[in-house]
Amino acid sequence: MVGDVHGDSTAFAAACATERFIVQLGDLVDDGPDTPGALRLMFGRLDAGRGLFLLGNHDYKLARALRGDSVQVGEALAATIASLDPATAARAVEEIGRAPAWLVAGRVVFVHGGFDPAMLFIPPRTMADKRDRLLARALYGQTTGRVTGMGKPERVLDWVHRIPEGVTVYCGHDQRSTNGQPLTLEGRAGGRAIMMDTGAGKGGHLSWLDIDLP
Repeated sequence: MVGDVHGDSTAFAAACATERFIVQLGDLVDDGPDTPGALRLMFGRLDAGRGLFLLGNHDYKLARALRGDSVQVGEALAATIASLDPATAARAVEEIGRAPAWLVAGRVVFVHGGFDPAMLFIPPRTMADKRDRLLARALYGQTTGRVTGMGKPERVLDWVHRIPEGVTVYCGHDQRSTNGQPLTLEGRAGGRAIMMDTGAGKGGHLSWLDIDLP
């Protein structure tokens, strides 16, 4: 299980050097030096039946831009679009379009941005679905409607306290770790969240964990 890659293809190649099935938590693209390489590594895993990736907010925005939707194209996204050859761009739209926004395996949940208890009972959304509360939570986590001093949405982690007892949620999106390791948060309801974004492609590094599902 691999955290946010953000175009760090070298680290992602190291994470892929395993016989295990890989679940990548979304945000394959943007920021780092080699988004095309990161995408092609993931496509290879898909073709071999040895991995999948979840829908992250950066992936979602890239696919929308590539298919011609009206989106705000910042510096990172513009660089990503410019780096993609036509074949890689077309495959990206296809694969991102069907990537699940969350995945449930017993008492384990994989999601990019944030958890909602309804995810335990409802099939995962994809880009084909209308954006609703659950898709927004999966992509962007929990926001307050305010912006930070850096101009980004203010995020909170109240959702961690709604994880049921015995459930573990692996997520990315928020780089909350202060020691370069995945951060474990215990919720008041007895569940826990393991936050895997440790800054790959943004001055940090890529984290991954080997886990055994029941």
